[in-house]
Amino acid sequence: MVSGQRAKRAFTLVELLVVITIIGVLIALLLPAVQAAREAARQTQCRNNLKQLALGCLHHEQTQRFLPTGGWGSGWIGDPDLGFDRPQPGGWMFNILPYIEQQALHDLGRGGNFAGRGMMAATPLVVVQCPTRRQAIAYPNIANPSFLNLPAANTPGSVGRSDYAACGGDGDYYCASQPSSYASGLSLPQLQWRQYYEGCEKGGNNSTDAGSSQCVTGVICRHSKCRMSTITDGASNTYLAGEKYALPDHYADGAVGADDQCWSIGYDYDIDRWTSNDSNCTPMQDTAGYGGLDHRFGSAHAEGFHMAMCDGSVHMISYSIDGDTHYRLGNPYDGLPIDAKKF
Repeated sequence: MVSGQRAKRAFTLVELLVVITIIGVLIALLLPAVQAAREAARQTQCRNNLKQLALGCLHHEQTQRFLPTGGWGSGWIGDPDLGFDRPQPGGWMFNILPYIEQQALHDLGRGGNFAGRGMMAATPLVVVQCPTRRQAIAYPNIANPSFLNLPAANTPGSVGRSDYAACGGDGDYYCASQPSSYASGLSLPQLQWRQYYEGCEKGGNNSTDAGSSQCVTGVICRHSKCRMSTITDGASNTYLAGEKYALPDHYADGAVGADDQCWSIGYDYDIDRWTSNDSNCTPMQDTAGYGGLDHRFGSAHAEGFHMAMCDGSVHMISYSIDGDTHYRLGNPYDGLPIDAKKF
């Protein structure tokens, strides 16, 4: 008898290989698109972070009548008992905490609570980390075994870092050494840049914190107190803050001097950068094996780096931005023309 059922036919090895090959090709075609979509989402988050920081600075200016001060230096940490003006050793990120819905974090060290200040330094903040670069977690604190206003016993072994930096101007970088005591810190002259900049050679050396040779030009510097009225070039033509360059080899270990501190310190390479028209300040994408104590802006994004302007707007800036344009955007009152098409 002949069975009425047909014999079941299986796939041949050749057919299986063809199907696997087709699936592999489809995955290879889709993977770059998926990665691009993820990076676009990360860039959007990064842009939003910087927008929130910029708005925090502007809210600070509306309330205190000046943009957040740059603080005293890397050896100092924010102190909530010392207000927002001349006595405050903490930098711009610490000072805007109440204006970005982080009042509780700002107040952890109130009343001389050293343990609370240590907890603040150890706290990672999502809003100050670029998701393309690294996670918002605590990283090893190998730079400061103790801060000048925090006992070593209360200094955390791991701290929250920042991927963003305020613009210290188009001059030469650092503004001399930081104060070593409260008394010397309080004696620092308040920077009223215009009186120092006029008569200075443009791009001069910031060899002192004040005096006739001072050429500090950025809106946030050591012991600064910038009012919006001094930004005569226009808030939309002046850098406020942006993404900083970092060395990929040491994202996590804190072994590089420009990326080894916490976000709540005072004026330092970690949270302040500059636009001087030289090779140390040329913006660039994070590059393995290149960099150390960097002064430049930059990012982990391939397309460019985000910069917030003093009007609160955020722009993606090309790494190939015209050098003079980048230089001028760091100075709020040089009076030099800027072609908006170049950034």
